[in-house]
Parts: sequence; C-alpha cells; structure tokens
Amino acid sequence: MANQLSALLEQWYPSRDSCDWVLGTVYKTEGPCYRKAGAMMLFNSLGQQFGMLSGGCLESDIQTHARKVMQTGQSISLCYDGSDEDDLAFHLGIGCGGTVYIMLHPVTADNNYQDLEVLRGALSQRQTVRYCQQIPKHLSEVTVQSICKLNSDSPSEITTQASINSFETVIKPDPHLLIAGGGVDARPVAVMAKQLGWTVTVWDPRPANARREFFMEADYLLNDKADQLTQFVETESVDMAVVMTHNVELDADVLAALNGSGIHFMALLGPVNRKEKVLKQAGLTEDELLQPLSGPAGFDIGGELPESIALSMLSECHQRHYKLQSVHVKPHASVNQEEAA
Repeated sequence: MANQLSALLEQWYPSRDSCDWVLGTVYKTEGPCYRKAGAMMLFNSLGQQFGMLSGGCLESDIQTHARKVMQTGQSISLCYDGSDEDDLAFHLGIGCGGTVYIMLHPVTADNNYQDLEVLRGALSQRQTVRYCQQIPKHLSEVTVQSICKLNSDSPSEITTQASINSFETVIKPDPHLLIAGGGVDARPVAVMAKQLGWTVTVWDPRPANARREFFMEADYLLNDKADQLTQFVETESVDMAVVMTHNVELDADVLAALNGSGIHFMALLGPVNRKEKVLKQAGLTEDELLQPLSGPAGFDIGGELPESIALSMLSECHQRHYKLQSVHVKPHASVNQEEAA
C-alpha cells in the first residue's frame, strides 16, 4: 500500500464518518530518525493503520495511544528517545538511535476533520499547500484544530505565537512523470513510478505502442502529436520527463515541445553521441535548453536489463525532484478554517 499522504487521504475519505480516526504527525526529530518532521499517519477504530511514522518499530505503541485519543477526544504529544536505555523506544527496538516527537489529533466532523478535506482537495488539484497544526502542550490538552494555509513556500518549522506552539509544513503533490515512448522497456518505468506513488503519463503516437493493455498502471495515455505535450504539461502540472522513444525524430520533437515548458527536468535515453543527434534534429543546443537535460539518462548502477535501467532513470528523477528542486507554489486563493467550514 502506498505511503504517500495523498494515498492515505484517499483511504480515509470514504470512511471518515463510519469510524473514529486519529492523525499522527512527526513534528520534531533529534539525531538519526527513519521519518523526518512532517511525516503523517492515520489510525482508525477498526485497528487499521495507514502510513508510517517510524521504520515499523513504534507504530503498535502509537496505535495504543491513538485509541486513547479516540476515547477522550483529546490531542496528545509523544516522545520516543531511542538513545535512552530507560525510554520505551529503546526497548521497542528503535534502530535509528534518535529522538522523535509525535502529536496525535482526533479527526472528527466537529473539528472540521483537521482540514484534511481541504488538504485532500488541494493535492488532487496538484497544489502545494502549507499545513499548520498546533502542538499539544501535555497529554490532557483538548484537541486543537489545524489550519491549511496556502501561498507560502518557507520550510517546515515550529512557530510560537501567544505561547502556542504550532508545526507548519509545506506539502507538495506527488510527482507527475511523463514517459515519452511506449515501448517494452518503458513498461517497468511506469510500474516502478506508480509504486512510488507518482502520477504517470505515457505518450507515444505510434499505434502499436502505449496501449492500455501494456500500461495498466498509467494515469494517462496520449497519442497526439508531440507539439500537444506543451499544453498537457502545463494543464496537468507535469514535473519530469523520461524521453525514450528509440526514434531520433520523435525524441527531437519531444525535446522541442518540452523546452521552456513547466517541466523541471528531462532525461534522454541513449549515449552522448545520440543526444547530440537528437538536439541537432530538434534545432537546439544544450545552452538553449531552459531546463536540465540528463543524457545518458539515469545513474550508472551497472545494470543492463530494462528493470535495472528503469531503476537507474527513476533514481535520478527522484533525486532531482526531492533533493535538488526548490519548492514551487502556484498562486491561488487562501483557505482558512472559517472558509473551509
């Protein structure tokens, strides 16, 4: 099961009123920890857990505390110190050795579902949001409502106002990957990208390629001319593209269409001399490209099979998106608690 926040919210939404729910959030870490500040998880009264707040060693104990939150309707804070031999986390076998701080909030209609409906809607529209939760001071504090603030791109942080501590984190939609080329070697790329929770589009104008029976996991299958990709990239907020049609002319058409679009990164399959041919066919030089182009695509991991090549290319895309890209926030109306109610 996917652990992306968007996937958790899709699991929660249909049954949000049929059982009790608790939202768990890591709001602070010290030292090495498996999950970092901003990680979220959902628990329900049926005993189900969606997501992870550790490497799997703390979830059972957190579930016990989540049941108490469901019973009392009160938010609580938890601290697990993996470096302290007297702390519960040490005896639970937490392997990282760090300290993790977690808050648990009940999710009910009375507290506007902690604005998870608003958050779900924003992510479905591929909008970056800033999500704010007040941190409980102690175990008996009454639950507090969260606020979903938009139009902010500062890093996740703990803020204090009027003696109230809040945890604010930027939440971005899952990446959208365009695979230009619907051949056999593109199939593992689509499968692995979906396993990562990404939105996947496969494009190929050739009738024998990019067929639904070969790409059951893909969110979109396109067979228009390459110049139609520019509008699609903008409309559907595509982040990255892997260009692998095995046809110099088609690859060149894709690069020409995507150059200057809203895409953040392109990867071109094939050796360096082929990249030069594709650029020449597209009437472009590397200096004229308005976004980074990797060619050959992927990291050198010593693989030769399509699955290994797919892993290599997706690893580079993953690094580019999560580590090297800054947060991009699209302007849209602000949403506060009163407007969402």
